[in-house]
Amino acid sequence: MNSSNPFFQEVVDAHVDIEQWLSGRAAREGLAPLLARFSRRFSMISLQGHALDFADIDVLFSRGFGARPGLRIAIDELHDVSAWQGGAVIAYRETQVDGEGRRSVRRSTVVFERDASGRIGWLRLHETPVTG
Repeated sequence: MNSSNPFFQEVVDAHVDIEQWLSGRAAREGLAPLLARFSRRFSMISLQGHALDFADIDVLFSRGFGARPGLRIAIDELHDVSAWQGGAVIAYRETQVDGEGRRSVRRSTVVFERDASGRIGWLRLHETPVTG
């Protein structure tokens, strides 16, 4: 990973927070900072092909605290698809292993935006399962 790329770092940092939240290792007060990573205009296509928006991920994370005990998330194969002053498109591979050893791998593409203060926010995410 190119540690000097702030968009790469955001992918990694967000997944650390997601892992801790879903595994139950985060503080309960961690929901607001986790959701703050996402634009209010956020949308995504899930692994199952469902279209979700910010309200949907709010519900997902609100209900998901501790739902995946032992969850570990690894991020690799990060690369720039495109970058500009106000954002970037980043592709990466995500591997999840839960406490029972179930493993899933996905390739994802995220569109980031920067607000006026320079804060990076998740605007759009598309996840594709890796099979085989």
